[in-house]
Amino acid sequence: MESRKEDARRMVSVTINGEMRQGLAEPRTLLAYFIRETLGLTGTHVGCDTTSCGACTVLFDGEPVKSCTVLAVQADQHQIDTVEGLETDNVLHPLQQAFWDNHGLQCGFCTPGMLMTSVALLQKNPHPTESEIRHGISGNLCRCTGYVNIVKAITDASHKMQKEPAEV
Repeated sequence: MESRKEDARRMVSVTINGEMRQGLAEPRTLLAYFIRETLGLTGTHVGCDTTSCGACTVLFDGEPVKSCTVLAVQADQHQIDTVEGLETDNVLHPLQQAFWDNHGLQCGFCTPGMLMTSVALLQKNPHPTESEIRHGISGNLCRCTGYVNIVKAITDASHKMQKEPAEV
């Protein structure tokens, strides 16, 4: 007797970086892989699959989440913002520019998650202290920079964003 394997994939519809997108995902597919492999947005990096590093951080309905521990099917009908959505009309987001200006990146692997976490931080607290910034990014690991220039970049961006509001 021939066995038929039922296709367990489900259609997942998300608004990602302001655009409605759809793709098929198995129920166990992690959001990080759905974003990267199904939607083709490879800016979201996967570093650990255990929420330890934060490289895969995206904004889920405006809140930072580590997409390696969220199922794609959980994102159905929700809004997701990734690092690709920060740049507007070929102009870097103030945080991206501040990371560049203040040497807040080296290898760049942690940068997408660090940027998305920082966007959420500055939306909730436009004028964070150094201590608040360090606490805010504490779930994101950087193996290269020592965080000094990352903190400097976030501080710089917070000042610039008050003069030039930027939306995610």
